[in-house]
Amino acid sequence: MFSHLSRKSSHFLKEWFHSPKRKPLIVRGARQVGKTSIVRAFTEQNGLVLCEINLEKHLHLDEVFRSYDVRKINLEIEAITGVSPEKKGHLLFLDEIQATPHALAALRYYHEEYPDLPVIATGSLLEFTLSQANFSMPVGRVVYYHLFPLSFREFLQALAPDLLRYLNQISFETEIPQSAHLKLLEKQREYLFVGGMPEAVSVYKESGSITEVTEVHRSIIDTYRDDFHKYASQKELLRLQKVFSQIPHRLTQKTKYSHYDPDARTNEVKHVIDLLTKARVCFPVVRSHCNGVPLNAEADEKSFKLLFLDVGLASHVLGLKWNSIQELTQTELVNEGGLAEQFIGQHLLNLGEGKQAPELHYWLREGKANNAEVDYVIARSGSIYPVEVKAGKSGSLKSLHQYLLAKSDKIAFRFDLNQPSRQELESSIRLSGTENKTGKVTYSLLSLPLYAVEEMNRICGQIKGERSLPSIGSSSVANLNETIRDAGWQF
Repeated sequence: MFSHLSRKSSHFLKEWFHSPKRKPLIVRGARQVGKTSIVRAFTEQNGLVLCEINLEKHLHLDEVFRSYDVRKINLEIEAITGVSPEKKGHLLFLDEIQATPHALAALRYYHEEYPDLPVIATGSLLEFTLSQANFSMPVGRVVYYHLFPLSFREFLQALAPDLLRYLNQISFETEIPQSAHLKLLEKQREYLFVGGMPEAVSVYKESGSITEVTEVHRSIIDTYRDDFHKYASQKELLRLQKVFSQIPHRLTQKTKYSHYDPDARTNEVKHVIDLLTKARVCFPVVRSHCNGVPLNAEADEKSFKLLFLDVGLASHVLGLKWNSIQELTQTELVNEGGLAEQFIGQHLLNLGEGKQAPELHYWLREGKANNAEVDYVIARSGSIYPVEVKAGKSGSLKSLHQYLLAKSDKIAFRFDLNQPSRQELESSIRLSGTENKTGKVTYSLLSLPLYAVEEMNRICGQIKGERSLPSIGSSSVANLNETIRDAGWQF
């Protein structure tokens, strides 16, 4: 349906398809993020014949899959679809695989008995089946891909592809032309309203109608609410509705269960949030002490913030109007910071290229008079980077300085509305619990415009390269050769 939208997932699918040791692929993600569309587009672009079956419509097949007799399973699928999965040049697509759980276990036998048959499975509520599996999962015999809404880069590819070259060229040495910078900021504001759900982006591309985008958002939200009965009891439905509607209003705030439903017990609200997380309607940003990698090793699962699936859907639930979004650069909006932080967090979750399960962390120090919080902390290539998000062109860095003093890190990221810049900063900070003692932090602050968040992996890679270079200074050629030998470089 949305095959005309370019997705970065197509690169992963191509690598997977041509892998000499290809395994069945399971695409995981929330409802309506485009899982079915990317599979159909991939088969069409690569000249394959698609053997597609929606298992929600054929629940009786669970018993067939339970037999693990792949030949028998293929015959049943052929009888339903009229297409044989076994012919060369065919791709078997098991859509909504969570509806027939034994199909997941059967993927092991597809891998072992039909290694040349490409098999892709997708599921919107797959996390529930995976967490409740009472059969042997095909561990090591399948690969996963995690699909999110369209990123801002994919949004640009659909609406203003000429601007992509400025993203590719972003560096701290040269400024982006101011006219291009302003256009990118304008598109980023549009993304805050439209978001990345494929149908919303497709409608906006084709019609430019804000009214039609709003109708798409309303339909998607209604679909999610209609899904609640699939993974919750009747008693939990009202609570799910309450919590679901509250998440966009509390974006990036530390979660207090009473804020979501003051009439419910803590464990009841906790259970509902867990259900919504499994449905990938929201994502927890978990507190970590951030002393080393992996960040999850020091995570405090009881202390977290919540991100919504998509910033466009969040804006819809908040009731934000197009004019309000468009005027964010000139006026103050109560939730402006929350939307900016949602935008950055949504993209940080998606920077893993889909190969890793999404996880995100933040740093928090709580005290009577010295609270400090860093919006996000990420790990790349063994290094840890704190990330601050500013909705406008300026803002305090007090919490960031407290973090840097505690961790002795030397590089920090900031996202705001300014041109890219790299500053070498030094700041004196009063030490926690003292009146007169101070500490000093010296660090590099790497500032990027909000729209450049997807360039972080590239920039972190460049930083890693800089750190690995020996300091040569004004060495003579002889000293240079000695430095090269000592570094162990070979040419």
